Amino acid sequence: MAVLPDAHYMQLALNQAELAAQRGEVPVGAVLVDAQGAVLACDGNRPIEYSDPTAHAEMVVLRQAGAKLANYRLAGTTMYVTIEPCVMCAGALVHARISRLVYGADDPKAGGMVSLYQVGRDGRLNHSLEVAGGVLAGECSAVLRNFFHRKRKKTAAP
Repeated sequence: MAVLPDAHYMQLALNQAELAAQRGEVPVGAVLVDAQGAVLACDGNRPIEYSDPTAHAEMVVLRQAGAKLANYRLAGTTMYVTIEPCVMCAGALVHARISRLVYGADDPKAGGMVSLYQVGRDGRLNHSLEVAGGVLAGECSAVLRNFFHRKRKKTAAP
């Protein structure tokens, strides 16, 4: 199987973000692929649905892939996520031994990989991963911006 360009997988993550928005969740989507480009798992945010503050898209996908492969180590994989992971998710990517992270939009308020912290590249940890940001950043930002715009509009309505 040929590995497809990063934009292809990010589009899959964007599709998951849209589905999350339809469920009333903050629209973040994630996709995990193996070294050959096969999709192991994909999903979006589910903290509200699951009543679980850890059910960020990345965490849900890591759990699905771990169960599918019957392994908590996911070496050789690439995670695609529509926004820079938070510190919790960044830590989980390190523990899972993800090889590469590709994200869409930076998160200047809570980013755990580049914006505020550099968890995936902190040499004091027992694993580092390659990090690439900005893939379909405009589209990823727009999904979030539109979601919160609609939410504020509903709240402001009489």
